[in-house]
Amino acid sequence: MASSKTGKRSPAPADPRPEIREENGRHLLVGGRCGHCGLASAYAPPICPCGQVGGVEPCTFGPSGTVFSSTVLEIPVPGRTPPVCLAYVDLDEGPRILAHVELDSGPPPEPGAKVSLNVKNDLGDLVVSIGSTPVLDNHGAHND
Repeated sequence: MASSKTGKRSPAPADPRPEIREENGRHLLVGGRCGHCGLASAYAPPICPCGQVGGVEPCTFGPSGTVFSSTVLEIPVPGRTPPVCLAYVDLDEGPRILAHVELDSGPPPEPGAKVSLNVKNDLGDLVVSIGSTPVLDNHGAHND
């Protein structure tokens, strides 16, 4: 809870970052898709930008995506040790998200590289790993 200037305690703001759920060993982003226009979103807003109230249905996206763009931050950012790699990722059949990239001392991913959703880091940021996640059926078996 945060304090206001009047001394009253106000609730802490909600974390705006997307939610990740694990299903059958895969990490999926919990978002929404408009039933009217089909727009995918990293969250389920009450009104779609196309103007449809209540038309956004909750759904999940991932676990794989394609890098749209990436960069490496070499400057210190509080709570993070440089270098830090960030990428815009187009989730398969889903929205574009901003995520931290696990580099494992390799080069940053190029546009078009496949990545897969991972768990959030200790700071709550979305994390992706280079390479795609195998497609599993409903019983956890590979569906190659």
